[in-house]
Amino acid sequence: MNPPTKTAESTSSKEEKEIGSIHPSEDAKQALYNAHVDVSGVDERKLIRKIDLALIPWLSFLYLLSFLDRTSIGNAKLYHLEQDLHITDDQYLLALTIFFFSYAVFEVPSNVFLKRLRPSIWLSGLMLLWGVMMTVQGLVHNFGGLMGMRWMLGMFEAGLFPGVNYYLSCWYKRTEFGIRAALFFSAATVSGAFGGLLAAAISNMDGIGGKPAWAWIFILEGLLTVVAGVASFWIIQDFPDTAKFLSEAERTVVVRRLQSDDQFSAGGENLRWKYIFQSLLDWKTWVGMMTYCGCDMPLYAFSLFLPSIINQVCFRATPANLLTVPVYVFACLITCLVGFFADRWGRRGYFNVIFLCIGAAGYIILIASRNAALSYFAVYLATCGIYPVIPNTIAWVSNNVEGSYKRSVSLAMVISFGNINGAVSSNVYRAEDQPWYPLGHGLVLMYIAFGIIFSLIYMFFLRRENMKRDRGERDEIIGGDPSTGHEKNGRYDSIADAKREKGDDWSGYRYTM
Repeated sequence: MNPPTKTAESTSSKEEKEIGSIHPSEDAKQALYNAHVDVSGVDERKLIRKIDLALIPWLSFLYLLSFLDRTSIGNAKLYHLEQDLHITDDQYLLALTIFFFSYAVFEVPSNVFLKRLRPSIWLSGLMLLWGVMMTVQGLVHNFGGLMGMRWMLGMFEAGLFPGVNYYLSCWYKRTEFGIRAALFFSAATVSGAFGGLLAAAISNMDGIGGKPAWAWIFILEGLLTVVAGVASFWIIQDFPDTAKFLSEAERTVVVRRLQSDDQFSAGGENLRWKYIFQSLLDWKTWVGMMTYCGCDMPLYAFSLFLPSIINQVCFRATPANLLTVPVYVFACLITCLVGFFADRWGRRGYFNVIFLCIGAAGYIILIASRNAALSYFAVYLATCGIYPVIPNTIAWVSNNVEGSYKRSVSLAMVISFGNINGAVSSNVYRAEDQPWYPLGHGLVLMYIAFGIIFSLIYMFFLRRENMKRDRGERDEIIGGDPSTGHEKNGRYDSIADAKREKGDDWSGYRYTM
């Protein structure tokens, strides 16, 4: 009696699972976005180029200003900031640190507001406000004023980087996002090069209007940010389904191609607390946070103290700023190359591990070296373990989260945790450790090791989950409650419902390695 019963049960179960695939065209028809719109006249390649030109250059310029504003204090330090404000080295480090606390606290709420509001309003407003804070930073006269402005600067800057990365992920397929994230982030490398040149040029204004050189660095960069913030109200575009620079047919193509890439929420999604909790309870969010902190702490340590590191190996202030320029040019090149090839080959985890190892080699040399030329060479190796892995990690996390609100929260949490560790980087390059900074370099090396370890952990669990889905261990049972159109007792009315309700937990979803 047992064999027939077993056969009947397996047949019944198989039929239930396959209900959603018996009529795949019907399921697809229901899910087709803007089914009434004729898209036959849209050239997809031209459309992507149009989107790239509308989004990437201006957003990259905004991030250039953002990174310039937060790190220019490292350049300003070389022009007697501490002496003029009568602050100690410990107080200077506190001024660096406080930025990261406000920056990290406001990232998650900012991303939720970005999704609820129009990006053209939210991002532009934030930029305008942080430009004002940057300008006022050049007018402070004491430690308390500097601390207050650094807190406010962090609060208003918090929304740009996680917001833009999430925003870009809503426009591109998973295999297209990496290079765009790299191009956007490469603005940080350009800001490093530009910051050194700009600081060297502005230093010639020392004494004009009774203001020292460091004050003019803050004032002029802040005013430039204010102008860019005002212009952004007209330049920044909104999400794909409402973007005014596209026709209805073009908007339809953008959303449909995203849905074909398993980004099921591209057609629109209402805010539900369920999506927030999904992100908070997802193991990928927490492993991604640990991976990203292994990349982000070294980034801030590098960008805040590179001028001081070079200055302390026998170079004066202006030459030290100028010698940072080729380092950042190299970082920009390597970041874009990694973004391009990671998109093409789809092995983001492997790129993380390889380039973090190269960066680790650079910091080992910096710890051991007592030669200025060798240390300067090691700085180039160090950039390989810092700049390219930041956008690569963000793209990797984004690729493995489906659901627009869930992705917005996951990305913000990952980036926020990385930025909290920026507070650590602000305090590890102490004046008493100069000129070779063994403590600072050693702690950065430790964080890079975290990045390597958690990249490997992330890869292991993603591969294991993909294998389970390939074996059919995660298949949904189709055949739920037709009266509600929702899941009931583990069953779904259709594959479309399973996709919509489960997001990246849907059995047909495959994670990016």
